[in-house]
Amino acid sequence: MFDSLINTLLIAAGLYVYLAICRQIALREVNGAASLGEKNFGLPEAIAALLLIAWFGLNLTAAIRSGETVYHTRDLILTGAFSLTVLFVLTSLLQIRGFSVLSLGGFSRLGFGRIVSTAAVLLLAAYPLLFAADEISRWFLGGGSSRQQIVEMFTGSETLQQRILIIVLAVTIAPMTEEFIFRFFLYGVVKRYAGRGPGLIFNALLFAAVHVHLPSFGPLFILGSCLTLAYEWSGSILVPMTMHALFNFLSLSALAFPNLLPQ
Repeated sequence: MFDSLINTLLIAAGLYVYLAICRQIALREVNGAASLGEKNFGLPEAIAALLLIAWFGLNLTAAIRSGETVYHTRDLILTGAFSLTVLFVLTSLLQIRGFSVLSLGGFSRLGFGRIVSTAAVLLLAAYPLLFAADEISRWFLGGGSSRQQIVEMFTGSETLQQRILIIVLAVTIAPMTEEFIFRFFLYGVVKRYAGRGPGLIFNALLFAAVHVHLPSFGPLFILGSCLTLAYEWSGSILVPMTMHALFNFLSLSALAFPNLLPQ
């Protein structure tokens, strides 16, 4: 009974934080405050976004048809290389188009300490919402495992080399590339043409879907929404990148040290 009360209060606190963020974002728009700058995105960015979405759709369709996906070390290396390639192509496109990626993404908007502290607080507020989404997913799906294949791969890895590779990808490359692709670029393009609300929802749905794991779809949708709101509110893509990196680090730490950290 006491645990249920604590969990309810934590969920309420998390909702309060993110609803307050939504309210501040809405007030900025009413007051005519400067947006993130994606309003300057044009046809070339829209075409690039459609190609990316089509690619994700093809991969998702192939994964659904083939059934459960099993990851190997080679798959991790190829995924990391592909993500970095997409990051390079998108950055090059924006530079050719005359955009300042550093300015557009708010890379110098906040100091290091502010970035880390903001990311830590927002992630802490998001955790109760993620746990609630996970419980709802378990209830609907009959208690299936909410662990993604990459997590199962980490727990089942027998070599230190493989674990180090997973940690490097999860804590550095994945947060950097995924936040740039999903929050900075795709969200910016969809928001440019459809508005903030549809952009946030579509971005979170796509982010959850491309991980190709139904039991974790709900928590990943909530995580994607929180990361988008963090970016929109802070004006710096480094905040959701740091949140994402901290989330992956804590998740892997809980697996590596199950006796010290709660699962």
